[in-house]
Amino acid sequence: MDASMEVVCHDTGDPAVVEEVLRELPEWFGIEASIRDDAKHAGRHPTYTATDGHSAEVRGLLVLTSHGPTSAEVHLLAVRPAAHRRGIGRALMAAAERDLRDDGVAFLQVKTLGPSRPDRHDDATRAFYLALDYSPLEEHPADSL
Repeated sequence: MDASMEVVCHDTGDPAVVEEVLRELPEWFGIEASIRDDAKHAGRHPTYTATDGHSAEVRGLLVLTSHGPTSAEVHLLAVRPAAHRRGIGRALMAAAERDLRDDGVAFLQVKTLGPSRPDRHDDATRAFYLALDYSPLEEHPADSL
């Protein structure tokens, strides 16, 4: 991660910024209704942003959903394509994990498409979470969706 990168947790996210970032990632977030829903969701939930220390531009963001006092979910994690492979996703995850642990949250889940639906972008997403020591728990077969 760039030394000038700053990760900040906000009580809620800015839906316009979330929508802007998601629109740069159609391979992962290409469904119009989902983009709008995810942006609205961020406007009601804790959102971490990673910015370049030299500008206020959000380079990546992570939105959480609480499922009670001891469990939470990464609702979405998105990094602008120009900032991929720079440690931003890892930094966002580390900040969220640290804060959740400090708040007594014992379980953090991430939901992604599974390997029964092969896709190079989703394969990369799964590899990212596996590298962070997340474990697959359940997969719904593609034909059951």
